[in-house]
Amino acid sequence: MSLAPCPPTHEARDPRADPGGPGPRAPNHLVLSAHDYRTPRRANIHFIAAELARRGPTRFFSLRYSLLSRWKGDARLALDDRANRIEMHDGVECYLWRALVHPFNSRRRWARPLEDAMFAWYADHPPAVLERWIAEADVIVFESGTAVAFIEAARRLNPAARLVYRASDSLAAINAAHWVERRFDRVAPMLDVIALVSPAMAPAIASRDNVFHVGHGLDPGLDALGDPAPYDPGIHAVAVGSMLFDPRVFVAASRVFPEITFHVIGSGQGRHPGYGDNVVVYGEMPHARTIPYIKHARIGFAPYASQEVPAYLADSSMKLLQYDYFGLPAVCPHVVVGGRDGRHGYVPGDEASLIAAIRSALAQPRARPRRLLDWAEVTDRVLDPARYPDTRIDHAGLAAGLA
Repeated sequence: MSLAPCPPTHEARDPRADPGGPGPRAPNHLVLSAHDYRTPRRANIHFIAAELARRGPTRFFSLRYSLLSRWKGDARLALDDRANRIEMHDGVECYLWRALVHPFNSRRRWARPLEDAMFAWYADHPPAVLERWIAEADVIVFESGTAVAFIEAARRLNPAARLVYRASDSLAAINAAHWVERRFDRVAPMLDVIALVSPAMAPAIASRDNVFHVGHGLDPGLDALGDPAPYDPGIHAVAVGSMLFDPRVFVAASRVFPEITFHVIGSGQGRHPGYGDNVVVYGEMPHARTIPYIKHARIGFAPYASQEVPAYLADSSMKLLQYDYFGLPAVCPHVVVGGRDGRHGYVPGDEASLIAAIRSALAQPRARPRRLLDWAEVTDRVLDPARYPDTRIDHAGLAAGLA
């Protein structure tokens, strides 16, 4: 049986009759996210938006950005001089909303009344371009996080629109403010679809019948993107991304395995003074450029800094998914092994268990362990998951497992 993704489908979903045309038209899509479609860093929402753009007019509205973002080292700072204006990028209309300030989670209980007031004001004062885009959309996709603030407004401004919530992360895992969590509990039942990247997220959702599991996808052209090899002869290991990055992993690994060259891409932390000379550190890199480093490595790392990371990362980690695609043995904390072949677990901070996991990964031959969806198949399921049996969640089974 082939383990490559199935050929993409590009059928437009939910077409509406166009009174001025001879037949159905492609739907207008709107995506709300704290990402921006134009940044080099790619998350699952970027790939979904790109697929939507193949099916009909698509707009990408980027929020939770303000003068405060300068202090946080926001990945969108390079776009600051293009904020608050519409720009077309790769077939998608983009808008980065730069407010004077944006609401945030102070993580202080005593500050919650002020947080609540800030979020309520933010939700009640969207820019005119967002209100217009909402009114003109047929399908609106809200990514988990601050986008929750505008679900009620979307239902009010455009009752006919199909409202889809893409839970890329749980609100607890991204430290969403208490206001956002409360608001999502209130609006969850009014959404047409809640598409979770992992069924493990379902118990925290205040709804059931509209909740589905739709994992991440992969570009069916990854193999072609992966050549030529970027490495010199020898043994090479790779880590991609900055989420909960733990530099201790490569301090220890570079000392114990001097024969391996470790390639650390986009960690956001620069070079750690404890790294050996066999650690090569790269800055932020466009997604396509990372693929050769993954395809031609001997092992991959997902060096999350805590054993307390959400268990759903076993399903949602994009780096682990890409390692799976190329059959790359992966070294990661036990909690994100997720029972999958090819993943070798360790306890963060426990050097002995880390070294054992690396040795185990080095001893394993490459093998692609499972069939993976491409982004067209994922987008089909995000827009209309009820059509696909593989999106169903066994809520009773999850509840029993947590009891």
